[in-house]
Amino acid sequence: MRDYAKVGGKKGKPGYWTPSMFRNKVLKMVAGIPKGKVLTYQEVAKRAGNLKASRAVGNILHKNCDPLIPCHRVIRSDGEIGGYNRGNILKKELLKKEGFEANDKY
Repeated sequence: MRDYAKVGGKKGKPGYWTPSMFRNKVLKMVAGIPKGKVLTYQEVAKRAGNLKASRAVGNILHKNCDPLIPCHRVIRSDGEIGGYNRGNILKKELLKKEGFEANDKY
């Protein structure tokens, strides 16, 4: 146990996994999307600092369990709703309730 603190990390940093800055930026950005508005996965990636990381954005949102983060407000660039960790039907219903009409394809 004494050697646990010596593993990995730089001085003053933990040697175990911590959320990445990109992940934190993504979640903070998505938390700020107002009701009735959407962003694409690509827009979120770009605003978080990495235009080519739209798939990473999708993975981050898929793994998110915080109901206060409105992951349903992020859609695909082609206008389709994309995936949702609580089910695509619920995502579509939530978007409709907030005034956004999503494509029927999903």
